[in-house]
Amino acid sequence: MRKCILAAAGMIGMISSPVLANDRYQSRPPVVVSSDLTAPWVTQLGGARVQPVVYPVRPMTPQQRGLFAPRVIHPLFGGAPLQPVVNVRPGIPAIHSTFDPQYLPQIVEYQTKERPGTIIIDTNNRFLYLVMGGGKARRYGVGVGKPGFEWAGAHTITRKQEWPDWTPPSEMIDRESVKGHYLPAHMEGGVGNPLGARAMYLGSTLYRIHGTNAPWTIGSAVSSGCIRLRNEDVSDLYDRVKVGTRVVVM
Repeated sequence: MRKCILAAAGMIGMISSPVLANDRYQSRPPVVVSSDLTAPWVTQLGGARVQPVVYPVRPMTPQQRGLFAPRVIHPLFGGAPLQPVVNVRPGIPAIHSTFDPQYLPQIVEYQTKERPGTIIIDTNNRFLYLVMGGGKARRYGVGVGKPGFEWAGAHTITRKQEWPDWTPPSEMIDRESVKGHYLPAHMEGGVGNPLGARAMYLGSTLYRIHGTNAPWTIGSAVSSGCIRLRNEDVSDLYDRVKVGTRVVVM
């Protein structure tokens, strides 16, 4: 008798199990998918029987975004204007890439006894003048020698070079190594070269009028005695002067 009861219970379980299983999967919970998922993904989740629930995305303010702040896109690609670049490497002073418009090239009134075509460099005020005659000059903003590297005098341009190579003097290599700055023995010309796009060499000295790949330094006393201009400005000056041009530094 007991065996008959167990057998009957087993038969009932075999019949009812598929029904219970089907009931369990008959009503599926809503499927939550991102709005950017494509139709094939939805099809794999169950076809027409599955209705995905897509929650609307509310716009968030920059304050809400926290770490996920909007990307800054360069103006050339239609985005918001770039903010001034700041060097935030630990242990290195911050360098701001802002540029004072007073150092842009311009024609100014300038009285001098020097002949037209002469270059006059006013290191105190950070200006280079290309004398034009008639009481006028073409003025450029420059970077000059840092304290201890100032100098004055008159020389001539003895050589001109486009995209010049750079061979740091041994004194500079030794001086910078003490500070933990290790300079290369030689660097080929190019956009990463600190001499920039053009160089005009002054007499037999180690000084040059040259470009720079750090235009935010124009208007400052940061060099080892050389006179630096923005690359676009030194290229303009380079085309206006020739070997033999007199250069007065004061």
